[in-house]
Amino acid sequence: MGVLPVPAEVSAILLDIEGTTTPIAFVQETLFPYITNNVKEYLRTHWEEEECQRDVGLLRKQAQEDSSMDGAVPIPLESGSGEEELERVIQAVVDNVHWQMSLDRKTTALKQLQGHMWRAAYATGHVKGEIFEDVVPAIRKWREAGMKVYIYSSGSIEAQKLLFGYSTEGDILELFDGHFDTKIGPKVESESYRRIAASIGCATNNILFLTDVPREANAAEEADTHVAVVIRPGNAGLTDDEKSYYSLISSFTELFLPSST
Repeated sequence: MGVLPVPAEVSAILLDIEGTTTPIAFVQETLFPYITNNVKEYLRTHWEEEECQRDVGLLRKQAQEDSSMDGAVPIPLESGSGEEELERVIQAVVDNVHWQMSLDRKTTALKQLQGHMWRAAYATGHVKGEIFEDVVPAIRKWREAGMKVYIYSSGSIEAQKLLFGYSTEGDILELFDGHFDTKIGPKVESESYRRIAASIGCATNNILFLTDVPREANAAEEADTHVAVVIRPGNAGLTDDEKSYYSLISSFTELFLPSST
């Protein structure tokens, strides 16, 4: 690895989160278990609130769409009043959320509920977003050199902003010029990177995308976006072919900007 020169035409750096700015372990061992362990209590506490009812409505609609899937968990409507009936429906929502998470699904309904639960967890200090120590100093240097910096993650934009707004480094949202999630398209499809470039107002080859996932790197390359694959502790291993093909970095400090000479 060592030093990786950034091509002169690059004016924007696009960052993945999990395994790139943030340890995979934080997502897998803190964020997702928080949902699993607290979803029932959250629903009981917030059930009467309009936002919670919208979340449940979306999950119920998703459950109907999933009805033909093996193991799908339906969410019934409340057919009466009383604690017992409420508990029955809440348990169905809990079971549905656990089922979707067991399949690592990224439905809008699931992500929306997760985002609202994480918002409460961050705001009360139960969770802080973990950031690799090289990330903030490097981004500050990039911005000083005139680079724009954006986030592109499969997590919702709200979840992204919570992670960086309540991070171990404090509120670092000011470091980012914009956020993208899968509403702009899947990260493994090249068209998503063309849409991001159009949204930013530049050509795809003006962007350098940093990710730990070769399939995402490949999709970005197909769109003529520059790519580097990030090697971090806990990330999935690369094949020998991937190691020899992609530009690799293990720290953001390894990027060398032409304007920094």
